[in-house]
Amino acid sequence: MSAKKCIGIFGGTFDPPHLGHLILASEAVYQLNLDRLLFILTADPPHKTQRRITTLEERLVMVQAVVDHDPIFELSRIEIDRPGPHYSVDTVRLLQGQHPEDEIIYLMGGDSLRTLPTWSRGQEFVEVCNEIGVMRRPGELFDLVELEKELPGLANKLQFIDAPLLEIASREIRARIADGGAYRYYLYPSVYEVIKEKGLYKEISE
Repeated sequence: MSAKKCIGIFGGTFDPPHLGHLILASEAVYQLNLDRLLFILTADPPHKTQRRITTLEERLVMVQAVVDHDPIFELSRIEIDRPGPHYSVDTVRLLQGQHPEDEIIYLMGGDSLRTLPTWSRGQEFVEVCNEIGVMRRPGELFDLVELEKELPGLANKLQFIDAPLLEIASREIRARIADGGAYRYYLYPSVYEVIKEKGLYKEISE
């Protein structure tokens, strides 16, 4: 019988994936002792309908360029190969079905933790996760008492990841590229090469 593994879920639009994503992912692997970390690419994020998202195919190439260089990182197609809408609770359930002997740890930022009570089927989400890893910035505080009142059982599922303060954002990188600014060293080299080769982000619409 194989040993139980800890699998982290790291979701996002990754438009583009940058060094901030990689640093946070590596901190999650190290601090939570993860065996695998799945990059879950969000195909069509409903909260980003105000701007043009780079095509799924182009973002897939960029994320694949990232995960190819780390044996623990892996690109998951679980939200690509099934029709939407995609809710985190369903994604976790599907992954648990694929890995019934393993622990699934959902990774999120502090802002997502604060808004978790507003998520679709938030209580069910808390119940299905084995653990929830929260990337906590230096000095960041949370009202865990109030969150626990709204989502009973949440506090026992939380694992905090001490994340460095990183002022790197995909939006800024897109803007820099469109304006002809410096951006190369915000990116993993293979992602930089994909962007340069395909001429991505020369025009942006925020």
